[in-house]
Amino acid sequence: MSRIANAPIGLPSGVEVTLDGQLIKVKGSKGELEWNAHELVSVAQEDGQIKVASNSDSKNAVALAGTTRALINNMVTGVTDGFEKKLSIVGVGYRAQAQGQKLNLTLGFSHPVVHEVPAGVKVETPSNTEIVVSGIDKQQVGQVAAEIRAYRKPEPYKGKGVRYSDEYVLRKQAKKK
Repeated sequence: MSRIANAPIGLPSGVEVTLDGQLIKVKGSKGELEWNAHELVSVAQEDGQIKVASNSDSKNAVALAGTTRALINNMVTGVTDGFEKKLSIVGVGYRAQAQGQKLNLTLGFSHPVVHEVPAGVKVETPSNTEIVVSGIDKQQVGQVAAEIRAYRKPEPYKGKGVRYSDEYVLRKQAKKK
C-alpha cells in the first residue's frame, strides 16, 4: 500500500490549482504546468489542500495514486521555487558556453558539441567549467542535465568529463607494470 498518497499536498499562497476531470493545471509565480492523471486515480481539492486517492484496491491503482501525488507535489514546488541541476566539467581544455537557447561544449572531440535547450528550461554558465540547468518542470530539467552529461560521462581513471556537482566518481587504479 502506498502511504505517500495518504498525505495531502499543501498549497502555498499564490498557487492556483484547476481540476478539470483528470486534467490538473497548476499556476504559480514562475509559470504554469498541466498534467493528465490516470483514470484509476481521483484528485480532489479541499480547503487549501489537494488529496489523491485510488479508485480501486488493485495494486496498480494504489501505486499510481502515490506516483500521482508525487508528481502533483513536484508541479507545486516547480511553479513556486523551480528546480535546478548543477553540472561541472573536469578536464584540460573542456569548457561550456551558453548562448541563448544553445549550449556550446568543448569536450575534447574534433568538433564542438552544440546542445539545443528546449523551451521552458534555462541553461547558464557561471564559469566555463560550470553549467546550471533550471526550470519549473522537474522531469524536463533532469532530462536536459542527463543529455548534457551523456556527451562525455566521467571516466574512471582520470575523472575527466561532465558530471553532476554532487556526483562522486569512483576512481580506478592504473595498470601496473
